[in-house]
Amino acid sequence: MDDDDADYMQGSDDEDYGFEYSDNDEADDSGSADVENMYYTAKSKKEDDPEQALKEFKAIVDQETEKGDWGFKALKQSTKLLFLQLHRPADALKTYMQLLTYTKSAVTRNYSEKTINGILDYVGGGKSGPVEVEVLERFYQVTNEALKEARNERLSVKTNLKLAKLWLDRKEYGRLSKLIQELHATTKAAMDSEDQSQRGTQLLEIYALEIQMHNEMRNVKKLKEIYNAANNVRSAIPHPRIMGVIKECGGKMWMGERRWNRASEDFFESFRNYDEAGSQQRIQVLKYLVLANMLTGSEVNPFDSQETKPYKNDSQIKAMTDLVDAYQRREVHSAEKILRDNRSTIMDDAFIRSYIGELLKSLRTQYLIDLIKPYTRLELSFLAKQLNVEIADVEELLIGLILEGKVDGRIDQVGMRLELDRTQALEKKRYAALQSWTEALEGVHAAAVAKVAWAKYS
Repeated sequence: MDDDDADYMQGSDDEDYGFEYSDNDEADDSGSADVENMYYTAKSKKEDDPEQALKEFKAIVDQETEKGDWGFKALKQSTKLLFLQLHRPADALKTYMQLLTYTKSAVTRNYSEKTINGILDYVGGGKSGPVEVEVLERFYQVTNEALKEARNERLSVKTNLKLAKLWLDRKEYGRLSKLIQELHATTKAAMDSEDQSQRGTQLLEIYALEIQMHNEMRNVKKLKEIYNAANNVRSAIPHPRIMGVIKECGGKMWMGERRWNRASEDFFESFRNYDEAGSQQRIQVLKYLVLANMLTGSEVNPFDSQETKPYKNDSQIKAMTDLVDAYQRREVHSAEKILRDNRSTIMDDAFIRSYIGELLKSLRTQYLIDLIKPYTRLELSFLAKQLNVEIADVEELLIGLILEGKVDGRIDQVGMRLELDRTQALEKKRYAALQSWTEALEGVHAAAVAKVAWAKYS
């Protein structure tokens, strides 16, 4: 017995085993046994002779006088065979439409729902190779028509969420936008009749799809609007994977705004939720967390936390842990070597790659500050050689540091050197100390005058 048959047996809880068999019952049982034999014979031919198996499944359906469970199972196997093995999605759609007519009375509601979900999972899973968009859309349309007729709103919404995920994966943003509007309308209409926690959970699933769409379309304004709306949903019990998606997109949004601390917080929440859901996306998000943490300039190692520590020596994460170590030691050359040697695990991710320049700039800036401390004058060519960059890049870094007040000096563009004003820096410290001393004396004087005046008039 395979999983398909096991699902059916689990869904057959309403059968009555307490009756006595009449002669007619025995005849029915004999006929049922014949059909069962036909079903398993056809099923055994799926791998070696799929066309013959199809014919025999069809024979089971054709000989039925009224719709029954063996006909339903034969249509289920035919649909799977046509779609996944023979790669004939249009023919699979025909058998699926026929199968949907059985869901009204031939099988239990639980079994029919499991079957529909299973079929839509592999239809939208891309396992059959290229399939025309119209054929895919038709699978979901006929499903929704059958569910509306059966007044199964819950499964209808679930089906539309599956279709929305399919459009997102295929980057069909026009179709996705239209479907998201329909889902919002359905959720709003059910506001009064449904459990509020169920509605909130459903709303977060819709927001998760919407956030991913706007993130991929680089629509930052809309992304932030939906992200804030998702954070305001209170009555919900979402699957941790859904919260993982929302927080991941939130982290990317904050990264785009260069708000590294907020990004780091959201990536950590995303990682935690993906980890709870058992999703492999946790590894990728952990890389994003490490990247954001380094850009904050924090000295805290992100792998010191209880949640991330188990992944420190993961083969896909090892390069990022080495990068963190190099960053904290201000070893710019080691960091560059790690990036070169681990292109597949770090640089092949477009999102990480877009921020590596920012990371290296931060690291080179810190390295440069440490490098120039003992000197009063340095050639720009010497600094460029130490940093392994062009002179123009060194000059740009130094100008930024001088303007921010982190370096006291000036650039001699004729001699192409940096001249540090140590005397001026010392004078500034001296004047600052004198100013502080003067303010303290004035405070003491004011207190003394007030005390004398109080004694005089009391």
